[in-house]
Amino acid sequence: MAERGAHITTASPGDDRPSIFEVVAQESLMAAVRPALHHVVKVLAESNPARYGTLWRWFDELYTLLDLLLQQHYLSWARASFSENFYGLKRMTEGSKSGLRPLRRKEYWKSLLLLVLVPYLRMKLEKFVNKLKEEEDYSIHNTTSFRKRWYKAILATYPFVKFAWEGWFLFYQLRYILWNARHHSPLLKIAGVQLTRLTLEDLHAMEKTTAKTSSGQANDSMGQRMKDTMKKVLGGVALSVSSSLSLGVFFLQFLEWWYSAENQDTLKSLSTLPAPPPPIHFDLETYSPLLPKLKTVCPLCRKIRVNDTALGTSGYVFCYRCAYYYVKTHQRCPVSGYPTELQHLIRLYTPDG
Repeated sequence: MAERGAHITTASPGDDRPSIFEVVAQESLMAAVRPALHHVVKVLAESNPARYGTLWRWFDELYTLLDLLLQQHYLSWARASFSENFYGLKRMTEGSKSGLRPLRRKEYWKSLLLLVLVPYLRMKLEKFVNKLKEEEDYSIHNTTSFRKRWYKAILATYPFVKFAWEGWFLFYQLRYILWNARHHSPLLKIAGVQLTRLTLEDLHAMEKTTAKTSSGQANDSMGQRMKDTMKKVLGGVALSVSSSLSLGVFFLQFLEWWYSAENQDTLKSLSTLPAPPPPIHFDLETYSPLLPKLKTVCPLCRKIRVNDTALGTSGYVFCYRCAYYYVKTHQRCPVSGYPTELQHLIRLYTPDG
């Protein structure tokens, strides 16, 4: 039995096709980077909302831009993504025999778009569905409205779409393991490339490319020099980022496990937001411009509160409607500025009902 299953984890001496563990490991590498950086930015935003709040709100777009620079650099230099190069793999045009020939322009752009755009769109779709779930639980829309029915249709369809997507990738991995297929992922099939191991000739070619780029040519035109300078700057940024990621890759993988969905309940009890500072008038006998003098007045609408609702992140009390629409729009507490979401709204009830 062991001899029959040995081909699953090992390759023959003449086969440069990577094992299933290598391809799965390189995919999990980039999947571990984003949650770790996301948590770091979240901690910074909670500690100083005024300075890092913008970074938290635009994290997805900034991370996608950083990922674009990183993947573009490695595809141009090593014919592989960052994670593939980290595990000693490269991309070859499907059916090509020359390992030193770079990817064609068509395969290059298809690989770059699939590496960067697909994870971004998938993450945005998941956030959109989670937002719909929150509105389904906390919204006050009429249940017979078209918008409400449309939300329910999306929520009912999304699990099947996600199941089909995951099943598609699982089918390719099974083909790769059991029937020695050339692609472990349908995205590689769409890009028209396949993964192989780096050879000694590939490493020498990469070193020559780096030396040629650093030396430059004295007879280039001004436009060509500016273009080369921009490439060097972008390459330097991508190289510095990749070096940092290479050093911290195992630490990031540990963070990805630590902050995975299975550990969220434990983390919520261990890591809580800091208590907001007391209102100014408690110490200086002056009134904050955001807080009314009367305790029964809502800080947002400046009227007597209706359906008292407290924010779990700060403890301040507002009208339910005021707090709901403000948090939905700004994702923060209007008084303390702490990052807040709809599930942090807590309805308050008096003893007399």
